[in-house]
Amino acid sequence: MKLYINTASNKQTIVKLGKRELIEESSQLHSQVLLKMIQKTLDNLGKKITDITEIEVFTGPGSFTGLRVGVAVANALGYALKIKVNG
Repeated sequence: MKLYINTASNKQTIVKLGKRELIEESSQLHSQVLLKMIQKTLDNLGKKITDITEIEVFTGPGSFTGLRVGVAVANALGYALKIKVNG
């Protein structure tokens, strides 16, 4: 199952898992909501973190700090799950 992360905007965080998409419109920092959103999407689908087989992260253009948070989370998950990020 493919995980897609987009943290380019200062106003929203986007997580897609399979065909399910979750968009969080908030003033909170991406670092405070991103992992919770991924877990919420997994729970809604009845899946586990180990069901993720591929990770794609949006790399820009956008907010530098936001992009950095998305890439850092994607790389950490990719490393932990031993899967590639962005192919």
